[in-house]
Amino acid sequence: MTRRAAQAPGVRAATSYWTAGRAPALRSRDGSLGLISLSLLGDEDDRARTAERLVPDIRRHAQGLTVMAAGPAQVQSEVGKRTAHDLLLAETIAMPITLVLLLLVFGSVVAAALPLVIALLSVLVSRAALNALGATVSISVYAMNSTTALGLGLGIDYSLFLLARFREELGGGATVRQALGPTVRRAGRTVAFSGLTVALSLVALLVFPQYFLRSFAYGGIAVVLSAAAGAVLVLPALLAVLGHRVNRYDVFARLRGPAGPAAAPETGRWYRFARVVMRRPVLYGGGAVLVLAVLASPFTRVSPGLFDDRSLPADSQVHRATQLLRDRFDADVLGTVPVVVEGVGRDRTQALEPYARALSAVRDVRRVTAATGSYVAGHRVQGPGPASAALVDDDCALLSVVSAVEQDSSAGTRLVGRLQKVAPPDGAAHRPARVSVGGRAAEVEDSTSAIARATPAAIGIVVGSSLVLLFLFTGSVLMPVKALALNTLSLSATFGAMVFVFQEGHLLFLVGSPPHTGTLDATIPILTFCVAFGLSMDYEVFLLSRIRERYLLTGDNTESVAFGLQHTGRIITAAAVLVAAVLFIFAVSGVTLLKLLGVGLALAVVLDATLVRAVLVPSFMRLAGRANWWAPAPLRRLHDRAGLREDVGSRTVPRQVTEPESVARRNIE
Repeated sequence: MTRRAAQAPGVRAATSYWTAGRAPALRSRDGSLGLISLSLLGDEDDRARTAERLVPDIRRHAQGLTVMAAGPAQVQSEVGKRTAHDLLLAETIAMPITLVLLLLVFGSVVAAALPLVIALLSVLVSRAALNALGATVSISVYAMNSTTALGLGLGIDYSLFLLARFREELGGGATVRQALGPTVRRAGRTVAFSGLTVALSLVALLVFPQYFLRSFAYGGIAVVLSAAAGAVLVLPALLAVLGHRVNRYDVFARLRGPAGPAAAPETGRWYRFARVVMRRPVLYGGGAVLVLAVLASPFTRVSPGLFDDRSLPADSQVHRATQLLRDRFDADVLGTVPVVVEGVGRDRTQALEPYARALSAVRDVRRVTAATGSYVAGHRVQGPGPASAALVDDDCALLSVVSAVEQDSSAGTRLVGRLQKVAPPDGAAHRPARVSVGGRAAEVEDSTSAIARATPAAIGIVVGSSLVLLFLFTGSVLMPVKALALNTLSLSATFGAMVFVFQEGHLLFLVGSPPHTGTLDATIPILTFCVAFGLSMDYEVFLLSRIRERYLLTGDNTESVAFGLQHTGRIITAAAVLVAAVLFIFAVSGVTLLKLLGVGLALAVVLDATLVRAVLVPSFMRLAGRANWWAPAPLRRLHDRAGLREDVGSRTVPRQVTEPESVARRNIE
């Protein structure tokens, strides 16, 4: 089997217990298991494809032996296959649940089907775009599959908002043509702005070097633009054809009884709730902030890592194989940190021995093996042997550091940092040799460091684009700042909950009891931040559009907030429930990474639609009063030229109301 594996395409080298002179490290402690070690060529995708092709071939020629595969390439291959399977299962479950929820929202079968049509259309278009893009850039299979769920959520989200406005206009006595006007002009424009905001939030993922995050950016941008375009361009055409038939097949008509005259906004539940909150804004707003702060507190204990075999269910073969390596083989197998020294010069022994001694004295190091011997706690315990001599060439040496701590842990990354601080040996021409620390812990350290370096630029893109777009949308300086502050608070609460459950292992039964490693995958908070921030801006734009529309008509800040919440509260809640339902179904997945992403995004959506939109926004806007709509004169002039204008009735109303509220209301009346 070893020779067959060594000759396979994509394999650099292969060694085993039987071909390496019966090396003890390649045999289990009880002698019942042997290890074949493969070195694969190419990048992550190439190695995963090699593993996917090679492992079944080895099993077919195992001659009665049981073959199990471990290692990063096999983990990635298994995660890709499991993710595709679990997402298909989740989508199969989500479709009927979504249809039932849409029926509860709209009552009409026709109206409930339209958002699903737009969502599926956006998914098909974005998948076609990704397949075409895959010919020129690397696209992660995981990212391609995950964006499907995002497309379903956003397609439903945007369609829901337009459809609700169209039915509202019809219910007010407008003809189909008259109803389409404000639907496209106001709700459609809001959706276009919202989609642009979400897309720009996902652009921030392109600054990260990890191709998984960049792949999600490609897929996310494609699906967001497809969903927005479908809602703005395709849905109005369908509504024009359907007209009043959009309300046909109302399954709850008998339960509601005959329709009466439309109720005044002041009698609505959301209107009354907003009024209650705004009567005591400090009490309600302060309470919501306190709840979010408590939820956010565990995030101060975050320990970043990367996914490994434990991201898969315990019954998966790669998980079982890796657990056997942990339990029944020496620590050398999984706990070895390779240290490569380049430029050691001719006098290798004199240069390497003191360096190997220094490495062996580092805390959490069990043993160091080099060409000069083996070292423990700063002392040589074994001289050089024939096997170790192969570790050195003319100018490069490999030292194997056996770690006493788990590589996929914060202790493992701290050990890498201590190893990197050891002074390098003298090399040729009395220059320090170049030292590189490898292994899983170093990979985690390098990845988290790269993410940390790119994060400020990503935050700058998200924050900057959101500030500009919200200013153009509202003409206000305070509204964009308020939106950023509240979104940051709700996202911090989401991250804290993710640490509490997935990193620290509390309440795991709520998400299917996945194994936890004591770390949180470093890519997921970044991905959650960009996606959830965009989704939060969705609801912010939906709510502000109706508040601003009313404020320009009445000049009454408090009444406009209550009016806006009355006309969007039900829609935002329904959209959040639908999106959260689709995302929460990810909890059925056996892949912890998918659970973490789905549950994290669903929680972010729920917190934003409840505590933020229903409580914090009315509280803040009541306290700010007319300052909500203030902008300095230069920015006001800029907004007059480049921002959005509102048509109220038959006239264009300036976007910044300057007369007192009481006067404005008296003039309107």
